[in-house]
Amino acid sequence: MSLTKAQIGKCGELLVQYQLLLRGIESAPMSTDTGIDLVTFSPYAPAPVTVQVKTNLQAKPGGGKGKMALDWWVPSDTPANFVALVDLSSQSIWLMSPAELAAYAQQQPEGRRHIYMYTDSSARPRRTDRLAHVHEFEQFLLTNRVLSIYGT
Repeated sequence: MSLTKAQIGKCGELLVQYQLLLRGIESAPMSTDTGIDLVTFSPYAPAPVTVQVKTNLQAKPGGGKGKMALDWWVPSDTPANFVALVDLSSQSIWLMSPAELAAYAQQQPEGRRHIYMYTDSSARPRRTDRLAHVHEFEQFLLTNRVLSIYGT
């Protein structure tokens, strides 16, 4: 069975909501597409936190025929406080602020940021001054960011 893009996106949103709720953080989806998918709330945070969710079903060959990688395109003007980068195949979620995305995106054509993570450890990126492998982004995993973002 194959999933549509809309179904993949909804699975990502629900996975983020599920993982947050397991940690006592409430969330609600937005009814329209304004660049914010979820509004989240923790009684320990000073204000609600908005999240835009970008989802991959699974890794694919980088550039169409390269090493296996996850990649996401994010608008550079996202209004959300954080962007959740989701990989459904591993059920992994990385939370990055727009400023962090600007700092770590490997490509930044006008109006968009392209961030990718190689899942193949033998991949040798052209640029060595940027994070490029999944394990290098561990600090951004939801499990490692919850306390600093939500105070729980």
